[in-house]
Amino acid sequence: MAQQAIPLHPELGKIRVLAADNTRMNSQLLADALARDNQLRVTGIEPKATSILAAVTEERPNVVVVSLALDESATRGFELTRQICAASPETRVILLMDTTKRPAVVEAFRSGVRGVFSRTESPKTLAKCICSVHKGQIWANSAELHYVIEALCESAPMRLVDASGDAILSKREEDVVRCVAEGLSNREIAQRLTLTEHTVKNYLFRIFDKLGASSRVEVVLYAFSVRKDLVGPVADSLRANLTGPTLVNQTVKPKGSMRLGVQYAIPPNKDMARRVRTL
Repeated sequence: MAQQAIPLHPELGKIRVLAADNTRMNSQLLADALARDNQLRVTGIEPKATSILAAVTEERPNVVVVSLALDESATRGFELTRQICAASPETRVILLMDTTKRPAVVEAFRSGVRGVFSRTESPKTLAKCICSVHKGQIWANSAELHYVIEALCESAPMRLVDASGDAILSKREEDVVRCVAEGLSNREIAQRLTLTEHTVKNYLFRIFDKLGASSRVEVVLYAFSVRKDLVGPVADSLRANLTGPTLVNQTVKPKGSMRLGVQYAIPPNKDMARRVRTL
């Protein structure tokens, strides 16, 4: 008897998305708009933190798109993001924001989001954002990434630890991460730490492997997201720190000698950037 191919269900392979805007109507409109993309399977959810967290725990979506403003609080989305990351670590969060000012962007990434999305953008662009974040990319423009990197550079020394409090990286690997956060090239890192460029690359490979990162920016954002010494009002701790020029293109050169090979989903001209792995 000849074997017959069994067709796959059309929903299999789609990115499972949970969408929650700041009102019930907006949540449904958002879900309907995103559902037009055949790569996504979208569910709208009641815009209450408890309902969203319960749905995440039960359904384990790939990506959650959630409003920063929830439960009559302009910043409830920050704490909800932390709760989602704790309840479902494999779920990636995108925060819908009315503002992309420095304090809000910094707090968003510190809470664990993988993307910040301005409401001034289109649903089509949001669908691209979801696909990029699902692939493991960070969704932010160059200025937003710069806010986060500057906040990390200007704060106290870092110490990356796992859940039990043990250091993930060796002291020398942490030194390399600090240099990466400052925007130093491999040659400049080698000069500062009295190493060869080949040794620096080997350190970066080990750091990428330990942190599950694929780019220098992801290393910096990961380091930033687990910083315990940054807990506190962002506006107070970063008021004087979040300054500087806008980063541009994939190789960034702001004031002075700062250079950073970056990976981001939307460059300043809003075209999709190619995913790069820069050592």
